[in-house]
Amino acid sequence: MGHFTQLVRRDLHLASRQGFDNFMIVAFFVIAVVLFPFGVGPEPNVLARISAGVIWVAALMASMLSLERLFLSDYEDGSLELLALSPVSLEILVLAKVCAHWLTTGLPLIIAAPLLAVLLNMEIDGFGILIVALLIGTPTLSLLGAVGAALVLGARRGGVLLSLLILPLFIPVLIFGVSAVDAAIMGYPMKAQLLILGALLLMALPLCPWAAAAGIRQSLE
Repeated sequence: MGHFTQLVRRDLHLASRQGFDNFMIVAFFVIAVVLFPFGVGPEPNVLARISAGVIWVAALMASMLSLERLFLSDYEDGSLELLALSPVSLEILVLAKVCAHWLTTGLPLIIAAPLLAVLLNMEIDGFGILIVALLIGTPTLSLLGAVGAALVLGARRGGVLLSLLILPLFIPVLIFGVSAVDAAIMGYPMKAQLLILGALLLMALPLCPWAAAAGIRQSLE
C-alpha cells in the first residue's frame, strides 16, 4: 500500500506540472456539451430528453484524450523500464496510474457534470443518479483505457488505434450509465443499472491491471 500511495503521489505531482493539459480535458468536456444546444435547438424538452446521453458521451470522449499518454511519457524517458525492474509489481503500477488518471480527469468531469446538466435542462431527479453513475462508471473507463494504452504503447499513430480498441469496450458503461439517469428521471427503478455498472467495475478492477501489465511487458521486451 505504501508503494501504491507513492506511485499515485508521483503521478499526481507530474500531472500538476502539466495543469494546462488537465484543464483542456475539462474544457473539451464543457465545450462538447455546450455545442449540442446549438446543433439540436434550444427546445427545453428536447434538451432534457438527450441530456443524460450528451453528458455521458462527452465525458467518455474527454476521458479518452489523456489515455494515450498514460504510460507513454514514462516509456519515452525510460522511467517505465526502471519501474518495471523495481520490486513493485506492474499490476500495482498500472492500478496507481489508473487512480491518478481518474483523480485528474474523471473527478473534474464529475464535478462539472451537474452544471452542464442544468444547462441541458435535466430534471432535478436525475442529478443525484447522474453523479452516482459517473462515480461508478468513470473508474471503469480509466481501467479499460489503461489496457488499450498498454497495448498501443510505442506504436505509430497510437491514438487512433487506441480509440478503435477501447470504444467498443466503453459501450456497456455508456448504455447502463445513461439508462440509470433516464430511469430516475422517468420515475422507474434504477437499481439494476447501478448494480450492473458496479459489476463492470468489480470485473475490470482485477482484470484490467493484469491485462495492461501484460501489454507493458510485451512493449518493453
